[in-house]
Amino acid sequence: MSYSVQHLQETAQIVSQLSAADCENCVAELRAARDRGGRLFILGVGGSAANASHAVNDFRKIGGFEAYAPTDNVSELTARTNDEGWASVFVEWLRGSRLTAADLLLILSVGGGNLEKNVSPNLVTALQLAKSVGAHVIGIVGKDGGYTAKVADACVIVPVVNPNNITPHSEAFQAVVWHLFVSHPSLKVNQTKWESTR
Repeated sequence: MSYSVQHLQETAQIVSQLSAADCENCVAELRAARDRGGRLFILGVGGSAANASHAVNDFRKIGGFEAYAPTDNVSELTARTNDEGWASVFVEWLRGSRLTAADLLLILSVGGGNLEKNVSPNLVTALQLAKSVGAHVIGIVGKDGGYTAKVADACVIVPVVNPNNITPHSEAFQAVVWHLFVSHPSLKVNQTKWESTR
């Protein structure tokens, strides 16, 4: 079997195992945040940071959210990293944004953060702040053992079907799942361009 066949078979396995109920729970959290006038902050590192930027566009343009990703401001991100350290970049950005209980964090991450293993500590400290102010948290993550999955109000976990492909599948399915969210009738408020030209 070629690797291409294997990868596509794994992708099909993941689709069949994703929890629709968890997706619906996340949609409900998103709808509630928008209805109460809360902002949506989307946090991710590496490939997940690129996904966060794309997702901000979709949530703003299609879903009518006030949405932001701290990684979109490279000047602030690098200044905070240089001056204060990588572990605190998100939590200090959220403090500067005056995070409140009305707001919602969407975490895009392969592992979801783990302080003991020093993996994505910046996500963990951001989540700790969110919980301390009463903000809600949702996530799309690739492992159920990380901090995000433990503390989120709703979380979609991308099933592990091949331990050698956790990262590519997790980051790919972040896009699948957030596109599900913004296309959901409970959240979609604006038509997408190509669908409107039929």
